[in-house]
Order: sequence, then structure tokens, then C-alpha cells
Amino acid sequence: MANDTTEDSVHKDEKKYLFKNPEFDSNKTVNGKKKMWRSLKQIMSQERNLPWPDNTINYSSITAPPSFKPAKKYSDISGLIAKYKDPQTSLYYAGHEEFSTVRSLPSDIITGYLTLRGSYNPIG
Repeated sequence: MANDTTEDSVHKDEKKYLFKNPEFDSNKTVNGKKKMWRSLKQIMSQERNLPWPDNTINYSSITAPPSFKPAKKYSDISGLIAKYKDPQTSLYYAGHEEFSTVRSLPSDIITGYLTLRGSYNPIG
């Protein structure tokens, strides 16, 4: 009975992944030379140069449809998820401590934050 529990614990420690081939050897040599691995960038550039039909899907042609979920808004001060937006400055903030900081900022700093976010409108 004690042997059963030790065998079970040994089998739990040895994780076998389904996606890994146990016979795979990454140090293979071909004609005495070590096999060179290609990066994803090299594979993509080679794939781009191949003569593909127009409707073929590959890494560089996959496009996702627009999301139905609203975009997340992050605080301009801390980078945390922002629940609030100051109506005077249009800056996002996460809590009351940041709100007091937002209200005390000079206008050129506020303009800088809005420009970084990409929502600065000098007209309105």
C-alpha cells in the first residue's frame, strides 16, 4: 500500500506535456553541422515572399474584427484602471488622491498628458 502512494507521487512530479515530442532532439547535426534555428521574423519574411493565392491566411494577413467591448481607460497619473474622468481637464483618474493631483496640475502639464494620450484638441 505504501508503494502505491510513492508511485503516485513520482508520476505527479513527472509532467508529460502533450505538445512536446519526447523523442525530439534540439542538438541534431546534419552532415556534421549543427542545425540552425530560424526566428519568427525570418519565417515571416520568407512566408511573405512566397507566391500565395489571394485568399490565403497567413501571419501577416490576419486581421481581427473590431471589438464589441468598450476600450479600457487608464489613469493618466498612475496608469491604473480609471473609473473617473475630470470634466474640467478631461484627464482620467483612479481615486480621490489622484483627483486632487489632477486639479492642482498647471495647464501645460494637462496639455502634455492629453497629447500623450492622443486626445488633445487645441480648439475645444
